[in-house]
Amino acid sequence: MSRTPDTWILTAHCPSLLGTVDVVTRYLFEQGCYVTEHHSFDDRLASRFFIRVEFRTQADFDEATFLAGLDERTAPFDMRTELTPPGYRAKVVIMVSKADHCLNDLLYRQRTGQLPMDITAIVSNHPDLKPLADWHGIPYHHFPLDPNDKPAQERRVMQVVEDTGAELVVLARYMQVLSADLCRKLDGRAINIHHSLLPGFKGAKPYHQAYQKGVKLVGATAHFINNDLDEGPIITQGVESVDHAHYPEDLVAKGRDIECLTLARAVGYFLERRVFLNANRTVVL
Repeated sequence: MSRTPDTWILTAHCPSLLGTVDVVTRYLFEQGCYVTEHHSFDDRLASRFFIRVEFRTQADFDEATFLAGLDERTAPFDMRTELTPPGYRAKVVIMVSKADHCLNDLLYRQRTGQLPMDITAIVSNHPDLKPLADWHGIPYHHFPLDPNDKPAQERRVMQVVEDTGAELVVLARYMQVLSADLCRKLDGRAINIHHSLLPGFKGAKPYHQAYQKGVKLVGATAHFINNDLDEGPIITQGVESVDHAHYPEDLVAKGRDIECLTLARAVGYFLERRVFLNANRTVVL
């Protein structure tokens, strides 16, 4: 469900306590806010509550006053809240290597308004995709990777993130493993995409390996990064059936399509404030 342009987004999470839904919805009612979308989830195993509400406001709505009253009302619940205004566009840095399919897809979705974001920079360990960035008028930073001094390259990457004020980093087929230090700095705000096949194939040419094993499913997983390679909290997954008639090049083509769609869906959920971290899992409302 896409967001309408005139709605605010309120997200919150807290320990599971009686009255969590009521304290949010009742406050919105008292402030004259009209709820257009509401989702909540109570994790009974983790004893955590999550809620996301879209709403329209009255003409005299004052954000500071609203937040002050909300903080006072939700304080007994130890509730952490975030309010996102209408028309908000997040600043995003994209990291790539040589493959351009995911980058192309994200650029198109930004240009057409499907993803409400501003791509402030593209960072790569290769120069190959600079013409694509130049065509879109986006700064392109080529930071070659020195195997003997990886921290130096990652410091330059992090400097771009900080200088641009990016709240999200997207690894759009960036084919380098991030260090534990960079993973820590980008915790909860960096999304990666990778192929996910049954069984799992690592290393070079995974789709060719899949062909040799006669797989019947190909797919992709978008997840937050962490220090465990490709094992961060999963946001979205995509899968499609294949059969004996799919040759390696067919699997590669289908895999690229699934990667693009899965990554775009995950980025969209993040931008619309639908994703909550819940230990090593996610809640997507």
